[in-house]
Amino acid sequence: MFTGIIEELGKVQRIIRGGKEQRISISCKRILEDIHIGDSIAVNGVCLTVVEYSGSSFTADVMNETFSRSSLGKLTSGSIVNLERAMAANGRFGGHIVSGHIDGTGTIKKIRKDDNAVWFEIDTDNSILEGIVEKGSIAIDGISLTIAAVDRNSFKVSIIPHTLNMTVLGVRKIGDKVNLENDVVGKYIRKSLEFLNGDDSRTHHDNGTKDDIWNQLRLMG
Repeated sequence: MFTGIIEELGKVQRIIRGGKEQRISISCKRILEDIHIGDSIAVNGVCLTVVEYSGSSFTADVMNETFSRSSLGKLTSGSIVNLERAMAANGRFGGHIVSGHIDGTGTIKKIRKDDNAVWFEIDTDNSILEGIVEKGSIAIDGISLTIAAVDRNSFKVSIIPHTLNMTVLGVRKIGDKVNLENDVVGKYIRKSLEFLNGDDSRTHHDNGTKDDIWNQLRLMG
């Protein structure tokens, strides 16, 4: 699990895309201070597993599915990426719950400066927009951000200078593709409501009844 608080920017050293081997190697510093084979690292919000590391970089396997369904397929040697290690049990929860399993991608439609902040408007699919609420949370390239506005085709976030300086948003341009992950709490609530509104024949199964789900939703607020 991650929190969407980016630890450092890494640089892609090389990407191997072949029939038998698909890997990405990324140079970095802070991430390497406490790294082990099998560790989870979020790369632009995508959870990858460390298979090799040295004093200056780490390497992760990447599936075809991941390349095709995320913006990782657009990366090249020299690309800058957001990096975050999985949250330690004794760590601070600075952002929100981020799984590293993205829901899809969006495209930057507009970038507008507003005094010391910068507004980003991002187009995306309805399947993602349906899970977005104003003032709710979303992970953009693994960055925990707050939704400032949402309409039928896009949503907006307002970025402070610190976030621009410490993440890949500082180098993003109109037309760039970004990885998106909706708030996991909202996804669970949405799934529960879909079940509650479903066929009565589905009211009893091994996971409990509709009354059980209503009680869980009440406990969540």
